[in-house]
Amino acid sequence: MDKDSGSGSKSNSSASGSCDTETQPSGNESAGQVVQSAGVVSAFTMLSRVLGLVRDMVIAQAFGATAAADAFFVAFKVPNFMRRLFAEGAFAQAFIPVLSEYKAEHPKDVVRLLVSRVAGSLGLGLVGVSVFAVTAAPSLIMVFAPGFISDPPKLALAGEMLRLTFPYLFLISMTALAGSILNSYGKFAVPAFTPVLLNLCLISSALFLPKVLQEPVMALAWGVLIAGVAQFMFQLPFLARIEMLPAPVVDYKHPGVRKILKLMVPALFGVSVSQINLLLDTILASFLVSGSVSWLYFSDRLVELPLGVIGIALATVILPNLSAKHAEKSKDGFSKTLDWATRVVLLAGIPAALALVVLAEPIIITLFQRGEFDALAVTKTAASLRAYSLGLVAFMLIKVLAPGYFARQDTKTPVKVGIIAMVVNMGLNLAFIVPLAHVGLALATSLSAFLNAGLLFLGLRRDGIFHFQPGWLKFLLRLFVASVGMVLILLWIKDSPEVWLTRDVGQRVMWITALVLSGSGSYFAILFGVGLRFKDLRH
Repeated sequence: MDKDSGSGSKSNSSASGSCDTETQPSGNESAGQVVQSAGVVSAFTMLSRVLGLVRDMVIAQAFGATAAADAFFVAFKVPNFMRRLFAEGAFAQAFIPVLSEYKAEHPKDVVRLLVSRVAGSLGLGLVGVSVFAVTAAPSLIMVFAPGFISDPPKLALAGEMLRLTFPYLFLISMTALAGSILNSYGKFAVPAFTPVLLNLCLISSALFLPKVLQEPVMALAWGVLIAGVAQFMFQLPFLARIEMLPAPVVDYKHPGVRKILKLMVPALFGVSVSQINLLLDTILASFLVSGSVSWLYFSDRLVELPLGVIGIALATVILPNLSAKHAEKSKDGFSKTLDWATRVVLLAGIPAALALVVLAEPIIITLFQRGEFDALAVTKTAASLRAYSLGLVAFMLIKVLAPGYFARQDTKTPVKVGIIAMVVNMGLNLAFIVPLAHVGLALATSLSAFLNAGLLFLGLRRDGIFHFQPGWLKFLLRLFVASVGMVLILLWIKDSPEVWLTRDVGQRVMWITALVLSGSGSYFAILFGVGLRFKDLRH
């Protein structure tokens, strides 16, 4: 899924003007601090996701679900996929536990030395990969979207855009390094805000650059490159404030660097299987009719909103917390953190998934149906949105269960789970793509995500890491009653897609706002009515 870099947060009014709180160096936050961090990162992630929807509305209106749009989405997906797989996936999961260990055992100058060595070693590798990718751009497009080979103009356009978008991998990976350092020092808000810059740059580029370019869609590729520079530069002053601004030195023999590299190799699979599955979706979708890549992209983006606000935000906050608890040998605290995060995922993820299924057409019509994005695109996007929504809870659970392994520096188990899930996903893709086309690809991804999450959960239970806290049965019953009530209310008050298509933009916005407020209001009202109090969810 197209996940913008979502990071954690902690609010406070410090003298420096940051909205972060300097927590204990080891990252072992108190119960209240964890909740506060999750709340602030969710708020900034929500801002980023909302702007992301605005970005996609602008792109949909300007370029629709056309061959040019397909070419851009592939050109952006290649570096974005590698960023999530490598920088924010494997690297973050390997780097943060090692950094926490160094902070607990060494003085600050030794920690800074580690940061500088990691920055230099990581940067050199990324420069080499970027140079190769820019040189071999057309060949990479053939690998990631082989269906484009039969459409030479689309293939050539995607290759030209990839030459602009791929350097984003270097820039955003260094941004991820900076964000990981800030997160480990309790500075969650700055990395959480950073993705906002990507959306602002793409919106501005889509609105203004097409007028001065021979090929209008190239404006989006330029927007990606500009955003990478802006995101990286934005975080540097905050690193300087905590005296962790690296002076890059290439040193692959440094013990900390070697340990991170050792942990990264298996983590490439363990934490990023969902990304690999979605890349497979893109490869197979490139063989389908034009527009299939775009339909999957837009539906995936809508699932991204709750996934980023809840799943990624929780994962960002709990990894440093779990790493610190593991270093302190606090097994009970470790288990309670996982239990709390799982309850929050279910509390927010289940109603979000159900609402996306019920309101698929109204949401898509309100956000995207204008300009080049026609009624057919609405129908096709809504179908894949429902398929992706079925796996939303599983996507979220993976985000909070995987840190239970990585915080203990166990990368082998998630690798085994990831390989199983990926093989199953590929098999389901091949089984579903003929009868269901692009919808089958989305459905296969959702089903394999449940397998992934289930195996991660069973492994934590088997190892005695995850213990259920009291009150689960009552919690699930309340959640069931509230979810059913919300769905019935939404089904009662929503209109047919045909009615939505006749409304103007103002009416669509008014009605979708009413539906969202009615659904969320009824859900929480029923929860409160059956006895759930939010104090019960305090960590």
